[in-house]
Amino acid sequence: MGHVFHARLTMAFLAINLLATTLAHAEGVVPLWAPKGVADDPDSFVGFRATVQTRTKTLAVSIVGASEYLVWLDGKLVHDGPARYARAFPEYQTFTTAVSVGTHVLAVQVRHVGATTRILSDIPPYLWCRATDAGKELKLNWKCARLPGHRAKAGRISDILGWTDWIDTRQAWPDWQQASFNDSNWSSPIPVDPGIGPIKECRTKPVRIQPIPTYAISKGQLATTFGYEADEPAARFFLDDLSPKSVPPQGIWRRYDLGRVRLGRPCITLDSPAGTVVEYALSEQLQHGRVTPWLTLSGSRTLNFDHFVARGGVQTFMPFTPKGGRYLEIHVKSPGPVRFVKEEFLERTSFSDPIGTFSCGDPLLERIWRTGVNTVRACADDALVDCPTRERGEWTGDVASVATDIAAVAFGDLSLSRRALVQAAQSAREDGMVAGVGPGDPGYLSTYAAQWATACVHYWELTGDKSLLTELYPAAHKNMAAFASHWHDTGLDNGLGWGFVDWGYVGNEGPSDMALNLHYLEALRAMARWSDAVGDTVQAGVSRVQAKRVQGIVESWMKGRLARPGGWANVGYHQAVLALHAGIVPRDQTKDCVRMIKRHLMSCFPNNPSGPRLSDPGVQDPQVMTPYFGHWAMAALMEQGEADFVLSQYKKCWGWALQFGDTTWLEVFDTRWSHCHEWSGCPTWQLSRYVLGIKARQDLGVNVYDFDPVVCRLQSAAGMVPVRGGTLRIDWRRTRQGLRVSFAADVPTTVRVQGKAYLLRDSRRRSLSLGK
Repeated sequence: MGHVFHARLTMAFLAINLLATTLAHAEGVVPLWAPKGVADDPDSFVGFRATVQTRTKTLAVSIVGASEYLVWLDGKLVHDGPARYARAFPEYQTFTTAVSVGTHVLAVQVRHVGATTRILSDIPPYLWCRATDAGKELKLNWKCARLPGHRAKAGRISDILGWTDWIDTRQAWPDWQQASFNDSNWSSPIPVDPGIGPIKECRTKPVRIQPIPTYAISKGQLATTFGYEADEPAARFFLDDLSPKSVPPQGIWRRYDLGRVRLGRPCITLDSPAGTVVEYALSEQLQHGRVTPWLTLSGSRTLNFDHFVARGGVQTFMPFTPKGGRYLEIHVKSPGPVRFVKEEFLERTSFSDPIGTFSCGDPLLERIWRTGVNTVRACADDALVDCPTRERGEWTGDVASVATDIAAVAFGDLSLSRRALVQAAQSAREDGMVAGVGPGDPGYLSTYAAQWATACVHYWELTGDKSLLTELYPAAHKNMAAFASHWHDTGLDNGLGWGFVDWGYVGNEGPSDMALNLHYLEALRAMARWSDAVGDTVQAGVSRVQAKRVQGIVESWMKGRLARPGGWANVGYHQAVLALHAGIVPRDQTKDCVRMIKRHLMSCFPNNPSGPRLSDPGVQDPQVMTPYFGHWAMAALMEQGEADFVLSQYKKCWGWALQFGDTTWLEVFDTRWSHCHEWSGCPTWQLSRYVLGIKARQDLGVNVYDFDPVVCRLQSAAGMVPVRGGTLRIDWRRTRQGLRVSFAADVPTTVRVQGKAYLLRDSRRRSLSLGK
């Protein structure tokens, strides 16, 4: 039997009875924590150890806790968790590892954060764990103790993330994770009731712990210039003199380029004297040639930094809490010689190498495609997050707009997208509107709640998994009801919540924001399809009627503005794009609408070097463009036959973002924001969808795809997309006679081309000649 732990010893027997009932679905395994007074305070570490006897060569461990933990088996790091969850919906993950038959030791280090973060709310501490061998549950006799040597509350990474690490390893227990460690004086944990919902199985796989070899790009000697060491540690780190001349050196430093922004942990082994101070800092870019331990645009003090004191000898220094960055700097302040033994970085990610590919003979476009893939891979934490460094937030709109489409063409695994949509519903507001960010500290955005509905239906198109629509249908009803409660004859009012349309966005005059109404229109259309898919034709009709009302109001509003001098400029860039995307621009107005959108884009930075800069989130200026809104703008222009213009925009604007050496996307077209933000990667999915020409329609059947490439200046394109159980390869080339295309799939796949369906299988190539 497994266990987990807390602090009310007097409630132990009551907790056992209560949890045996509420967690009956979990086969009697109960949450545990350390006895009262051992580790009740925030930012405390507890170690748990249990001996397990295996009869086969495979051990499966299921585990979840209130906050972050690491798991070792016989001293080897094997798991990093938990997967984030809403308090009422805890989920365990299971990892399986090969073992020898016999006795093994599980060791779990848990950090009681004691604060709400973007990832998890402040849940009373507990650990829940179960181990099985060939399906048979194994007895786990847990022991626990507070781990010494850690200085609590040395600093938060930021107010929306956890704590930094500050550890004097001279006081810590070396190798307590090893099987040989003597835990005879450790306490037995007690059952607790952390006030959570029923613990269920998580549908996503545990994050990968991927070792990345690191090599110093520069190094030298250092001297400190600021004291004391606990006074402003970030400033002290940054003010270290890395080329001391007027004072004697006090240590050495090294700087590493990890190749791209990554989330994870430095893991560097040194041979150093006792008392040596080892400090890490990570940043997404170099400022004044240095790693900066601060996180920009966090809304609070920040500290992307860790501090260790060596116990002496050969020792590995690895922070407990992962942090993000591309550049790593280590400062070693030592009374004696220091030798670097091993240098690596343990990346935390859910995605391995991409399956999808894209080539077109244009090196810059191909690099742009890959950069979007690398960015989503960097943002594939236990959830698809906006950025791996500053926030690690599961923003519904970020997942709904760009990340899911990139994951579909590059990785084929949309389990993180599914979970994000479910968690948005689980964290819904009292009026039913789904969360725009969560589950740790839910926030509510009306535009993201509308995009949630379209994203759920789009997920069905991409995967064929209609179970999501059935599961979330009640939540979808409540979400739409929240919108209906703010509907008036002039459109939606502004009381729904933050109506985020874009950074820099300036809304229209009047009582109702038309960009929000256009998102609502798309949501209602999606809800009609959703209702049809689950057999609720009555509600489908209701959604279509309301969609016509919304469309009528938007069309009337546009008509009034088009009648004024200036035409589409009076409508505005964002509203025009969303109207074009929704297909409600009158035919006789389409060309003028497209021209206005193109003029707007060309007036903005980086097309126009003197255009206004989006220097920070406070900027509101109608003359800006963002990579995020390219998800709609570039797609709408592609659909209107403007492929060559869009390709030129990719090269000019997204190409501008690559000139600084970044290998993941800037958050906006300005270097002062995040340097790794997945919502900026729309060219990746759009190149696969429109240029390579392949579009998933698995809502029509397993592995059904449409082939319909846009007409553009490119003479050829080739690539691969993941399909269920395999891959689909596409290769087309323009000839004088038209398009010559070939397909191949290693699993049964149907490709629909110009009204005909072709069944592919067994990697046999099917070639077609299409007219011009």
